[in-house]
Amino acid sequence: MAKKQMTRFVCTNCAAATSAWAGRCPQCGEWNTLQEEVIIATTARGGQVSSGKTLQPQAVSELVKADQKRLITGMQDVDVILGGGIVAGSVNLIAGQPGIGKSTLLLQLAYAVAGHASVLYVSGEESAHQIGLRAERLGATRSNLQLATSTSADDIAATIAAATYDLVIVDSVQTIACNDVTSSAGTVSQITNSTHLIMAAAKQVNTAVILVGHVTKEGAIAGPKVLEHVVDVVLQLEGDRYGGFKILRAVKNRFGSTSEAGIFEMAQNGLVPVDNPSAALLEERQVSDGSVVLATLEGTRPLLVEVQALVNKTSYGYPKRAASGIDLNRVNLLIAMLERRTKLNLAEQDIYINIVGGMRITEPAADLAVCMAIGSAAKGLQLKKNAVVFGEIGLSGEVRHVPFADKRVNEAKKLGFEAAIGPKLKSGPSDAFLMPVPSVREALNQFLEKE
Repeated sequence: MAKKQMTRFVCTNCAAATSAWAGRCPQCGEWNTLQEEVIIATTARGGQVSSGKTLQPQAVSELVKADQKRLITGMQDVDVILGGGIVAGSVNLIAGQPGIGKSTLLLQLAYAVAGHASVLYVSGEESAHQIGLRAERLGATRSNLQLATSTSADDIAATIAAATYDLVIVDSVQTIACNDVTSSAGTVSQITNSTHLIMAAAKQVNTAVILVGHVTKEGAIAGPKVLEHVVDVVLQLEGDRYGGFKILRAVKNRFGSTSEAGIFEMAQNGLVPVDNPSAALLEERQVSDGSVVLATLEGTRPLLVEVQALVNKTSYGYPKRAASGIDLNRVNLLIAMLERRTKLNLAEQDIYINIVGGMRITEPAADLAVCMAIGSAAKGLQLKKNAVVFGEIGLSGEVRHVPFADKRVNEAKKLGFEAAIGPKLKSGPSDAFLMPVPSVREALNQFLEKE
């Protein structure tokens, strides 16, 4: 088999490939996104089929019976997110904003796993002295936890292939490079080839690997999309790096559910799980107009957060709309619906929405809480009862069913609320605690009053 080295240019935005470099991608139109990638094409002499080995298939029933070895991290929330621990031979990717706590969390995880397994932490960004100082601050020092610094993917793969370690952490995949690829570290070709090289070594000796990934300014994982496709688990660490809660969730998980999430808080000794985040988020709440408590879910975990709205007459011809912690396009859609389906006149009002505590809400169940917060702030009213609010709203103003309503209600009861305002339950016994509303107009008329 003759090997021929070829070069192409791949767009980091849409993955389109071209034979020559250009300042602008011909497929998606983005500027300065084409990166050089070296590919090795193999051709068979004489056009004949290349030689290979006959595959040896196994019965699925036999594979199911085999025990699935997992490394228990000792951090309960992380184990739940991973589906019961780190699977041996798996390749896991964790990404997040700079300074969010990725390296801190992984050093804590490495220390916990080193209690019953051999762990290697490889850093391509920091010196060994820097990591040693962080380990000392976190109290993460064990003889079974080894540290190395390298930016060579070949050296890291050879270390993994030696089968000396049960878990290898690489921080980060954007800083390592293969010797056979001429482009610099962080390019599409380097990330792709380095990941494949490390993954092949890990699968061969059944060693678990955790890769740290950078993110772009838009929040997406930096590098080619193939990086997320080839790994087994993709974890995202979100939150405000200057304070508030940090949320770890699984975006992709071949060994468990992607509906779980862990909530952490940065302390002096690292990231610690928050036992009762709802109480912590509502601790400093002041009852006033524009303040509504939303019963939301992080994975399958119920969470109560405060939704604040501020409505003020605009000083300019074009009203300003801003949102923190929730999609602004969704807020604009709800404002348009309120103007059409209720008597609220918001065309000349500046509207600001804030989710307290640095939380990021993405589920549609926040619609009713946002609408009631806007109505409360616009009219100077507040809720008649000490209640939580949840429910999706359609463009006709109807309040729609949301999943896990019983969990939301139970969380509200636990924290001492008097009622819950939301959609009517589809099935199951009715609960007097839940006060159903058919539309957003009736919710505003029925549950808002003067202070």
